[in-house]
Amino acid sequence: MVEKDYDIHPYKHRQPEFDKQYMRIAKIWAQNSYCERKKVGAIIVKGKMIISDGYNGTPSGFENVCEDENFKTKPYVLHAEANAITKVAKSNYSSEGATLYVTTSPCMECSKLIIQAGIKRVVFEEKYHDTSGLDLLGKVGVEVVQIKLDDE
Repeated sequence: MVEKDYDIHPYKHRQPEFDKQYMRIAKIWAQNSYCERKKVGAIIVKGKMIISDGYNGTPSGFENVCEDENFKTKPYVLHAEANAITKVAKSNYSSEGATLYVTTSPCMECSKLIIQAGIKRVVFEEKYHDTSGLDLLGKVGVEVVQIKLDDE
């Protein structure tokens, strides 16, 4: 099998600078979430273009309430990564070879979706308490990068 060569570093030596800018966009996008406990945002970038975005929340047609009366996340709430991946799947774009920017590192379930979507690089700021998703991504060769924004 021949591996395609994707340019997951289109900005070359300026990539870290652009990673921070895209992460800032993901953080802004997270503010659209109706979730009270945790707001998470994600964007998918291919080449130098944002091809999808998402934030954690309920599926289309559901009330915009993410937590129950005990402040526990409802089981049908979608993670930001899942929303961004399903959104790009409904578009004319392909996430093959793309980079996912997400404010919190992916869980195991989202990591499976990331792999299946062909995303080759994941950039996050905050580490999720369960790192099994990151471990899975590393096993299949997805580049994983944690960054901290200087201005926050």
